[in-house]
Amino acid sequence: MIEVKKEGVILSKSDLEFENEGILNPAIIRVGDSVHVFYRAVQLWNQSTIGYCRLDGPFNVAERGDKPLIVPEFSYESQGVEDPRIVKIDDTYYMSYTGYDGTNARGALATSKDLVHFTKQGLVVPDISYAHFVFLVESAGKVNENYYHNHKFYYQESDPDKKILLWDKNVVFFPRKINGNLVFLHRIRPGIQIVSVKNIKDLTPEYWENYFQNFQDHIVMDPVYQHECNYIGGGCPPIETKHGWLLIYHGVEETENGLVYSACAALLDLNDPSKELARLPNALFSPEYNWELNGYVNNVCFPTGTALFGDTLFIYYGAADSSIACASLNLTALVEELTAKYRNNEK
Repeated sequence: MIEVKKEGVILSKSDLEFENEGILNPAIIRVGDSVHVFYRAVQLWNQSTIGYCRLDGPFNVAERGDKPLIVPEFSYESQGVEDPRIVKIDDTYYMSYTGYDGTNARGALATSKDLVHFTKQGLVVPDISYAHFVFLVESAGKVNENYYHNHKFYYQESDPDKKILLWDKNVVFFPRKINGNLVFLHRIRPGIQIVSVKNIKDLTPEYWENYFQNFQDHIVMDPVYQHECNYIGGGCPPIETKHGWLLIYHGVEETENGLVYSACAALLDLNDPSKELARLPNALFSPEYNWELNGYVNNVCFPTGTALFGDTLFIYYGAADSSIACASLNLTALVEELTAKYRNNEK
């Protein structure tokens, strides 16, 4: 078993208006000895922006902004910019996030050269209805039947005229180009899918039509184990190791106490990350302390970023949708555990 140390809450909401309801689900990137934290800040009435702070080392707050860094500007994000992740590819920082317009939640992208000024690139996921998604996927052949089990969400009896587009979120970029392409994970419930393109501008309506007509080829992972049986989704940006890409993702299980969000771990092939090599059969860590069990949404450990100091991997996560907490573990031990499972799978 991997030894995981819960380091506790490192950031909580303040009295500032833009974050007086909660802070959670941070994008994390280490530059030198500093850890830059771009977090979802929630104000009353559940409107989200992205706030910023800088840590000296893995925990100590050295700087914290008194106003949001990124705010809603466009119709697709009019009610919130949420749940960012960040990587650096070549000389550019890629911050993916969820744009929420009050009805639809979809993955978007902003880029920066300096971690201060960000330019929004728009949505990077398909702008289609659920019905059209199902129509296209049906032509793709056999796909996990749970992809068709979302009708009650998309066609709500309380508001049958409400037009809910396909929810596609948890966009997480790989931190370098693979075979010359930009590669990112995204999530259409219940699994995790992958996209590989030369340029973001290649994500045209025609691209997505073809993508969904070959949908099975793009599914990286579907739920397997009990702790992730409802659905899974991308978490932290993948970490490159000599044995494969380490993916810290989230898994969701419905229990008698409601949905439980846990942090999970898997290993993907270095040259073809659409190929899963191994995953842990148990959650890496799950809600157990009060700050994870009770909050705006109970029973949530939602990992979204990591920082590596020596061989210690610090995993930052949203705790009960109310605060930001951190857990730590030995990176080598985790990769070895996954590698051992990969070797056993090959036998």
